[in-house]
Amino acid sequence: MASQTQGIQQLLGAEKRAAEKVSEARKRKNRRLKQAKEEAQTEIEKYKAEREASFKENEAKNIGSKDDIAAKIEADTKVKIEAMNRSVASNKDTVIASLMTLACEIKPEVHKNFRQVA
Repeated sequence: MASQTQGIQQLLGAEKRAAEKVSEARKRKNRRLKQAKEEAQTEIEKYKAEREASFKENEAKNIGSKDDIAAKIEADTKVKIEAMNRSVASNKDTVIASLMTLACEIKPEVHKNFRQVA
């Protein structure tokens, strides 16, 4: 009987040690998974930062900065305004004379659609 109890005790002890080993293995596995996940996240962030920097560099090279674009638009606008002002200055006298002629020289005529009702 004592040997049976002793055998049962050994089996229970072995089962307890096996459960502890399995538990430790699960904990190690979870730690490794968590570490791998953190490393992957770090790698993803690093890659994302590299791609973002590459994109910004390419964008600046091909398009130029926003300040450059704004300066170019401003310069184009000034050129167009100056051209319009020159056009106004050169045609101002002619337009005023034409308007004065049309306003002052009135030729009374019957309109072509006028019908006399009799």
